[in-house]
Amino acid sequence: MKWIPFELHTHTPHSDGKHTLLEMCREAKRLGIRGIALTDHNTMSGMSEARAVQEETDVVILPGMEWTTFYGHMLTIGAPYCDWRDLGPKDIHKGINRVHQAGGIVGIAHPYRMGSPICTGCHWEYEVKDWNDVDYMEVWHELTPSLKRHNSQALQQWTTLLDEGYRITATAGRDWHHSATHNEWPAVTYIELPEEWEDSAAESVVHAIAQGRCMPSMGPLLLMEAVMGESRYSVGDEIPINEDSEQTVTLQIRIVMSESFVPYGNELLVTRVVVESNNGVLLDQLWNEEQTQIAQQVELGSIRWLRAKAMGVMQEVYTTLVFTNPIYVRMMQSEAAEEEMYGCRTIE
Repeated sequence: MKWIPFELHTHTPHSDGKHTLLEMCREAKRLGIRGIALTDHNTMSGMSEARAVQEETDVVILPGMEWTTFYGHMLTIGAPYCDWRDLGPKDIHKGINRVHQAGGIVGIAHPYRMGSPICTGCHWEYEVKDWNDVDYMEVWHELTPSLKRHNSQALQQWTTLLDEGYRITATAGRDWHHSATHNEWPAVTYIELPEEWEDSAAESVVHAIAQGRCMPSMGPLLLMEAVMGESRYSVGDEIPINEDSEQTVTLQIRIVMSESFVPYGNELLVTRVVVESNNGVLLDQLWNEEQTQIAQQVELGSIRWLRAKAMGVMQEVYTTLVFTNPIYVRMMQSEAAEEEMYGCRTIE
């Protein structure tokens, strides 16, 4: 498995983008981005150019769309065109089911971006009756995303949903409309994929995002594993525990500076690593360039998810540079509890 940088929110002149698909993919290649999801507003006509552009640039192009409505914007990846025009504010699940049945996934785009009258429909207003239906959320949106106020609100909503027991993947999306040089820093979504992922790119990416094997980042990779005995768990995995088993894990955290995704030749400096959970902050430790790893024992107990973030300096600003999706913890029913609940015992 390896971590591949993707841009998951893009536009071309087939909707309101100012760069062609070829121009965008040339810039993506220059930045070190290996793949994009083409998510034009309410159309997939831009995919007619995808094969030729992919052959020329070697940037993988995934089919997608941004459903652009009065009640919110929803991203799709890996599905053919699915109609959205009959959806009202209370029946978004009907549209989500169409995408799922077609083999794709759905994500909420920039849920807290300013809405009417500045940008009608940009703020998410659909009624979500079951958050289990939502595959991912664009927690980081636009350039230098960790500095944008509406992203802080999205991060808080995502955290609240994790606390409530939902598994929703956090992603970054530039909402890429033109390829002019910027002073602001882009982020990517690193996706953990198998070695031969390009042979079935859309299917592999859809599966990895749905599993939570993603990492929004402005450059570095933040690699976190939980070790319990001979078992190792990484982001997107679920640690099963019960009252009769060992409930202590060793978190092993490494930071790897990307050699491919280095926007505009600028440098980042990581200075701190934080581990968060549904019980709050579990670790807050300084990091220096001489370090290779942090190892920290964690008592799981009532913990149901763990994620890490790296803080540091970017263009003379101290901010979050990268964060992981969670490693989840699931409490299994013990044999004693099952016997009490069902009035029986397990016969071996």
